[in-house]
Amino acid sequence: MGGPGFTEKRMRIEEKNHYTLNVESESTRTEIKYWVERLFGVKVRGMNSHRLLRKGFRMGPSMGHRMHYRRLIITLQSSYSIPPLRKESNSRRREGPKI
Repeated sequence: MGGPGFTEKRMRIEEKNHYTLNVESESTRTEIKYWVERLFGVKVRGMNSHRLLRKGFRMGPSMGHRMHYRRLIITLQSSYSIPPLRKESNSRRREGPKI
């Protein structure tokens, strides 16, 4: 599972107890509900999903596609919430090789 970047829409829907996730398109709704409830310790009330537009690319004469995931909007029961996930900041500065 992954999450899109912090956007205004995402912040607005989190106030209504909705959360967005990007998941692999082969995953079923039942699997996703099970893992969200298990990983975050919450109860899922409902889920909406949609496939994002695929970006095409060409390699010679053949055509391919890139996106193999879909976006879910998960609604939690009113007494539950998911704490915001934060990236670890790398406080150490990278230094070049010592000569």
